[in-house]
Amino acid sequence: MKTFEGSYGGDDSRVAESARMECKICWHVYDPTEGDHYWQIPPGTPFTRLPDDWRCPECDGAKEQFMVILE
Repeated sequence: MKTFEGSYGGDDSRVAESARMECKICWHVYDPTEGDHYWQIPPGTPFTRLPDDWRCPECDGAKEQFMVILE
C-alpha cells in the first residue's frame, strides 16, 4: 500500500479521486483537474495515481508530504 504522512494516518485509500492536495512544506496545491505541467501529468489524474517518484514541482518535497484539502 502506498502511504503518505499528511492525512488519514497514511491510508491513501481514503483520498477521493477529486481531492486537492497541499504540500505541507511550501503549500503548493496539486489539483487533479489541472494535473501537473512540470512533471507532464495530464489533467484528470488523481493524486493517488501519481507515479511513486513524483515530487512537489515547487520545493521538491516528497509525495508523502501532501495533505488533503478539506472543502
